[in-house]
Amino acid sequence: MKNAGAQRMKLGITGGIGSGKTSVCRVFGVLGIPVFSADPEAQTIMNHDRSIMSEINKIAGRDLYPGGSLDREKLASLIFNDPDMLSKVNSLVHPVVFQYFSDWAEQQTTPYVIMEAAILFESGASNLVDRVATVIAPVEERISRVIKRNKLSREQVMERIRNQMDDGSRIKMSDYVINNSENEMIIPVILGYTKIS
Repeated sequence: MKNAGAQRMKLGITGGIGSGKTSVCRVFGVLGIPVFSADPEAQTIMNHDRSIMSEINKIAGRDLYPGGSLDREKLASLIFNDPDMLSKVNSLVHPVVFQYFSDWAEQQTTPYVIMEAAILFESGASNLVDRVATVIAPVEERISRVIKRNKLSREQVMERIRNQMDDGSRIKMSDYVINNSENEMIIPVILGYTKIS
């Protein structure tokens, strides 16, 4: 978790699907801490960068942009069952996202900035930040959040959870843990983290 040289501290925030990373980051944002969300940034790149779009079609062996924008469900179904294809798409998109983050972080004026990424460790993005906070929540809460938000079945959510790094592994590599259970008072915890420097 080394910083390549910039003075500004970079905090990575990660967690499993439905843990509430985005909600936690929203609170940081309201408190004036800039947040770079890697997943939406990757989506933007895959929908607007012509060379990336062309390469994704080559990797998939078909047109995944039938209506002009990426058919995310089709891509997910392809890479979900093909680790080699997933690796190729990631190695195409991640370096571009990382460069965007580095450029963005340089433009900020706050004592620290946040990178929110679901696969912070798996993608290698943890090497771009100085410290990492993992957001956790009970599995049943996570499942109900994702079913409500994404209109997925319980089994589809469980499949995604099984395909992600488990909380125990994330926690071992993290500097902080934020418990985002509905029974916990999350804002006081985040207020404590805003003093990080």
